[in-house]
Amino acid sequence: MALMLFRLSSFLAAIATLLETGVASDFRRQCTTTFSDAKLVADQLQLHYYNASTGQYNHGELWTDANALEDLHNLMLATGSDDYENVADTSYIGKAALEPNTDWAKFLGGSNDDAQWIILLLWKIADYKSARGQDSSAYISSAAKIYDMIAREWDDTCGGGVWWSTDHTYKNAITNELFLLTSAAGYLRTKNETYLENANEEWSWLIASGMRGPSGLFNDGLDLKTCQNNGQTTWTYNQAVVASGLAALYAATGNASLLDQAEVSLDATIKFHGSLTGNGILRESCDLAVSNDTTCDHDQQIFKGIWTKHVQYYLDNANDICRVAKYSHFLGVQHLGIVRHATNSAHDVGSVWYTADQGRSQWSPQASASGLEAFISAAKLEKHYIQIILA
Repeated sequence: MALMLFRLSSFLAAIATLLETGVASDFRRQCTTTFSDAKLVADQLQLHYYNASTGQYNHGELWTDANALEDLHNLMLATGSDDYENVADTSYIGKAALEPNTDWAKFLGGSNDDAQWIILLLWKIADYKSARGQDSSAYISSAAKIYDMIAREWDDTCGGGVWWSTDHTYKNAITNELFLLTSAAGYLRTKNETYLENANEEWSWLIASGMRGPSGLFNDGLDLKTCQNNGQTTWTYNQAVVASGLAALYAATGNASLLDQAEVSLDATIKFHGSLTGNGILRESCDLAVSNDTTCDHDQQIFKGIWTKHVQYYLDNANDICRVAKYSHFLGVQHLGIVRHATNSAHDVGSVWYTADQGRSQWSPQASASGLEAFISAAKLEKHYIQIILA
């Protein structure tokens, strides 16, 4: 408590200094610049990669398309714009959501993690439409149908948890972190107690599963033969989706210890230089810049941006200026690193952020969406600072 009070007093003192020196105007300019950068990347994402005839991104995948579409609506909500207002209803996923008879089991192909990225997209579209006074009921209804399918994928194998797919061959971190998030956030939206019960049960199982290693980072999943941590890669996004889920559960319960648990993995991401960061900028283990090195595949190219997006979602629900202050600099550095190292003249974003490209940065809708997520997250945090300063 003493530490939190010290952090709060230090932060408020910094805000007072900003007011005295007129630096608030600098924050406003930086916020405008970051949102402008985000708009340029979003426009290029749509121009270069989006296929309006199919409603999909060229060389995209279902779950990465869901994230990219979520990002566009996140941007519009943050800026008050309607630049991409037609993309929801005309997208491949949006059309499925608007069709009351969509066979979601067939549409999702048995992928329980992909399904939950789509839930998050449908909710974001619904938020946008509601904010514009439009009917969002089809999107809410479709999200609920998908959620119920995923909830049925929980069983007692390894003590609990949701299966990665309907083939029931793997239990992993991201699927269960997403179930924590969709359950807790679903409760906040619906006040349906079943969602809250699922969220509490998921977190109890997840923290006891052993998937979070001694470093504070979540590995990929469990070895079903032993029900122990399989020691596989600690991807960036696994460290932040759990945080956004815990913050949603905190918002539902008021249990502040959940926020401390969330920051174990967030802090570990930032702390371990050479593992998940380089030069203070996010990197994956496959994220190497030199031409003869390995490269991240299309899935992996979006992970870093998802980390930034879900840190912002975490801070939204934590609603704590001390915690905002704690992560603001790091999110801002991601924006600057991408501008410096990964953005080309057309405002496309490559996959390598932490250093200048030496031949292996990849250019794809996933990499571009990842950069967009980082820009939006940094800009939203800057906007939050301005609101605090001017309050």
